[in-house]
Amino acid sequence: MSKQRLHLVYGGELVDPSGTDFKDVKDIHIVGMYPDYASAYDAWKNEAQRTVDNAHMRYFIAHIHRLMDEESEGSAAEN
Repeated sequence: MSKQRLHLVYGGELVDPSGTDFKDVKDIHIVGMYPDYASAYDAWKNEAQRTVDNAHMRYFIAHIHRLMDEESEGSAAEN
């Protein structure tokens, strides 16, 4: 059985288009959780294209499976 690779797609308006700080964390758009990178990428691309006219809007893909991997040495869950 292969290991599940969860990915979260989220985004919102940034303070500065060259940074990653959200203007208002309460307004972050959670697009959804996806079982693989390809599905997450499709969702990310759709949202990015939908908001292309707003330079301050940005969407991201978070690799949730990396946070959940507590058995791997040096994983984010250990910090």
